[in-house]
Amino acid sequence: MAESPPFDFDAAGETVAERVGTGLARIGIALKTRAWRQAGPERLTPTQGQALVLLRGRPEGMRLDALARALGVSAPTASDAVGTLVGKGLVARGRAADDHRAVALRLTDAGELLAARVADWPDFLLRAIDSLDPREQAAFLRGLVKIVRTLQEQGDVPVQRLCVSCRYFRPHAHPDPDRPHHCAFVDAPFGERHLRLDCADQQPVSGPAALDVWARWSAPPTDAPAPA
Repeated sequence: MAESPPFDFDAAGETVAERVGTGLARIGIALKTRAWRQAGPERLTPTQGQALVLLRGRPEGMRLDALARALGVSAPTASDAVGTLVGKGLVARGRAADDHRAVALRLTDAGELLAARVADWPDFLLRAIDSLDPREQAAFLRGLVKIVRTLQEQGDVPVQRLCVSCRYFRPHAHPDPDRPHHCAFVDAPFGERHLRLDCADQQPVSGPAALDVWARWSAPPTDAPAPA
């Protein structure tokens, strides 16, 4: 009697990418559900809550069009959200620091307090991520950076303030495998676990320089050069 061939898992089901996408979709549903649950007592929509969190990270203020891009919504939707927040005394309109003819949005003291509470919405997710060991967390972070950067390049998410898209980022500048990269802004080495997806000091790099930085980070050389 002939033996049956071993079961081919690769041919029988979804690809790894499809399964990862399914997992991310499940996390997205959990985040949206929790956002609505947390927003209820404060009478905020998730968009309004996200606007508060974004403004909290920009003490210099944001213009409405920039806030709309960061939220990934239309200008009218962002305007409606901001109007409600202004009416609640959580956001104030003022002059932009770089152009006194332009209007910048900033949090009020009450907005700062509420934004700090709203920013804690994903704590349940942090507890789940803590179930990963430090090496798994670093690998997961690296994968997220690649996904976010690709979505950004495709125009599917707003431009993010990533380390790997920054003019101060020097990938694989040090021989230490624990801290191989260098941040020229603070002049210090750092590791994969320190990569940021939203750094307030980020200065975007573009053109051939951006492609070079990305290529050197995403495909690490075997022999890392000494920092300049």
